[in-house]
Amino acid sequence: MKTGTADLPLHSGKCPAWLFEHMKKLSAAIIEVILEEKGREEVLYRLSHPYWFQALGCVVGFDWHSSGLTTTLCGAIKEGLSPLASKTGIFFAGGKGKTAVNTPQEINTIAEKNHLEINPENLIYASKMAAKVDNAAVQDGYQIYHHFFVFTQEGNWAVIQQGMNEDAKQARRYHWLSLNLKDFTNEPHTAICCNHKNQALNLVAKENYALRTASTELAQSKPEKILKELKLIEKDLIRLKLPFCHYIPNTRYLNKSLQTVYEKSPHTFEELLAIPGAGPGTIRALCLVAEVAYGIKASFEDPVRYSFAHGGKDGFPFPVNEADLEHSYQTLRRALKKAKAGNHETLQGLKRLAIWHAEMVNIKATPKVPEKTANNPSSPLSAPQETIQLSLF
Repeated sequence: MKTGTADLPLHSGKCPAWLFEHMKKLSAAIIEVILEEKGREEVLYRLSHPYWFQALGCVVGFDWHSSGLTTTLCGAIKEGLSPLASKTGIFFAGGKGKTAVNTPQEINTIAEKNHLEINPENLIYASKMAAKVDNAAVQDGYQIYHHFFVFTQEGNWAVIQQGMNEDAKQARRYHWLSLNLKDFTNEPHTAICCNHKNQALNLVAKENYALRTASTELAQSKPEKILKELKLIEKDLIRLKLPFCHYIPNTRYLNKSLQTVYEKSPHTFEELLAIPGAGPGTIRALCLVAEVAYGIKASFEDPVRYSFAHGGKDGFPFPVNEADLEHSYQTLRRALKKAKAGNHETLQGLKRLAIWHAEMVNIKATPKVPEKTANNPSSPLSAPQETIQLSLF
């Protein structure tokens, strides 16, 4: 299931090497504590929650609302915990750009070196489908460029991926969790959280069930039939007043991709999405023809609906203090070492402190989107309608 989406300003720049080293150590220490206390599934759950993930990024010292928080934090987690993977039974693959493309190979390599209780091909399929849904089935203007896949030896997994919209200067982060996932293409998310909304072709919305069905049926038609319908629609485009995201794709490209789809003859929308080459343009063309030919009204509702401890890379709200960062993860490591030796007093004390803090600040969500002000220029996230406990433990 998709557990959330977050929009963040698109920032350039690079994380300083000294800060990245501290991020690796502190994020690894925090996750090790969770593994010790609650196990692998809890780690997946936490990483799949957009608010907890954002809080973790803030605590380890990165920019509170930067798009770089996603890619840098995932890299820090991967480098910090991968050496312990054989002991912990939790593994990491993927990342930004070319590293994301190599995710299937990384999964296979990990499977060869470790005993997994699931066929790695199932994990590779899940990785590809999560990316395909957010790139082709949820057409919100964001191109996926970061894909981070976390999985356990039992075969449970979580995905953190990010898309870029250069025109809007925004990055959108998508979170997935395999626990209780029933269908990749029918309401896979449980909460979508953000304050930056567009008109989007959301094909995994339950309202678009008929459109998914009709598109799959059309995918079994000969390409020339689809292209003929598209040309007729193009002539009537002004009269139909179709939404802006329904522009007509290049027919030369479509002829090849539609032929591939026709030869595969998919029987479900998920099978259609899984076909290599069936990208956003192909899916959009099929939906456009289905909408006009079958009279189906498409839904264009965008599916999208923190905490400081050590400062931020950009000096906001205050510069990062290396000594404070080091003290934090050293404290966690000592507590974890004692807990593994049978002495849980220090770890339980930290846990009680986290609970007390949550109760004192009484962190509660509100469905109201924060207004942009001089003191709050970005307002990156609106809260979901539930109580949020930003305790890291």
